[in-house]
Amino acid sequence: MILILDFGSQYTQLIARRVREAHVYCEIYPYNISLERIQQLQPEGIILSGGPASVYEADAPMLDARILRLSVPFLGICYGMGVLHQLAGGVVARAERREFGSAELVIDEDTGIFAGFPIGSPTRVWMSHGDKIEAMPAGWRVLAHSANSPIAACCDQSGRLFGVQFHPEVVHTDRGAEMIRNFLFKVCQCEPSWTMEGFIEREIQHIRHRVGTGQVVCGLSGGVDSAVVALLVHRAIGERLTCVCVDNGLLRQGEAEKVATVFSGLGLRLRCVDASAQFLRNLAGVEDPEQKRRIIGRTFIEVFEREAAALPAVQFLAQGTLYPDVIESVSFKGPSATIKSHHNVGGLPERMRLELLEPLRELFKDEVRVLGRLLGLPRDIIGRHPFPGPGLAIRVIGAVDAERLAILRAADVIVEEEVRAAGLYDQVWQAFAVLLPVRSVGVMGDARTYEQVIAIRAVESVDGMTADWAQLPYTLLGRIANRIVNEVRGVNRVVYDISSKPPATIEWE
Repeated sequence: MILILDFGSQYTQLIARRVREAHVYCEIYPYNISLERIQQLQPEGIILSGGPASVYEADAPMLDARILRLSVPFLGICYGMGVLHQLAGGVVARAERREFGSAELVIDEDTGIFAGFPIGSPTRVWMSHGDKIEAMPAGWRVLAHSANSPIAACCDQSGRLFGVQFHPEVVHTDRGAEMIRNFLFKVCQCEPSWTMEGFIEREIQHIRHRVGTGQVVCGLSGGVDSAVVALLVHRAIGERLTCVCVDNGLLRQGEAEKVATVFSGLGLRLRCVDASAQFLRNLAGVEDPEQKRRIIGRTFIEVFEREAAALPAVQFLAQGTLYPDVIESVSFKGPSATIKSHHNVGGLPERMRLELLEPLRELFKDEVRVLGRLLGLPRDIIGRHPFPGPGLAIRVIGAVDAERLAILRAADVIVEEEVRAAGLYDQVWQAFAVLLPVRSVGVMGDARTYEQVIAIRAVESVDGMTADWAQLPYTLLGRIANRIVNEVRGVNRVVYDISSKPPATIEWE
């Protein structure tokens, strides 16, 4: 495996995706992981991420110097490059001119991460830094430069330590994936053995070993994640899995009925429970997004434990927790800097009667879709847009009640119908409606109105960790707005969200 140490970069998860795409397993840990833990993990290489700090600042995050003595290759990216230089005796200083955006990188030596690159030819890379390498450590040499960075890439004398000033993990760096593959295969000598076929076999054995003769209950929402979990666990233990579809009152229109139809046909034992009144009662008057997530997580567990009590010997709750859920819930600085708590990892009660079974915990969304195809999940389920665990509760901004949920459901159906009709559903990562906690003045039928506002959110992404707003055609946006205002009673205005992630997130809460 490859170990990625996070110094707070917005691109850390993209590094992991590029490594996984090369069929090499990797994990992300905070930069201050202990030497003993790293030795337990036995990585074949270590990548140091970028970060918002400067290594010469007094309180800058810094690697334990002993880690650098491990006999494995290192790749430092941007801030990570500064860390390598600082620890190896080099000098990092503030640049006279900051560099953000596209730059031309000229290769000076076709070795290591640049094996196979033509010397002297420029290649486009993505820069995002305000520092420079003022003096390299003894024995280090320059591998590439740019107009603003005389030392844009370098390595030590042994060819074990590499640093790049730019970000090879982003799509804006033309041959970035090739550079990362060179590090993995030519420098670290990794084997491309991380495949979903292999994952299925390993995880089935793991589930069987952990569950033993016990029973498992699985929350089945109809989304990709929970569906793949259900099929994977079912393949491992068969009839000892019982799926529970909880209608929490926060699902999309017709969702519970669709789940019952589709998954009963796949041979899964399925129980459908209407707990909408319980969820809405617990959420009454709550406006804070974090509190909503925690309430929903606790209520889910209450429902599942109640259902499990009616089944013999149920010990485990299977959930569709993914790696981004884990990453976003535990920041590199600790819980105080967390982006959000995912209901699967941050909203559950500390004392549960059921043990969690999370077979997808180390996977990204696109890996889960591949897994679903291999397990025989229907295409229309595999291709569905991601739907948040807390459901529509975090798309109703502010307090949640049955009336506001009904307005949002009706608008959301229109968004999906029109995006599908335009042939764009499979081209965008997510497209959905959000009900805002504001009212606006309007005129309908020559009469003044003062009604609700719907925001449309549509984004393009690869893994959900970063996203660009989707530039939907004006004609499509016009049809969506016209239908919502005319067909959804209580709404007189529609707006379009053109924020990217970062700085925004995909969901509003």
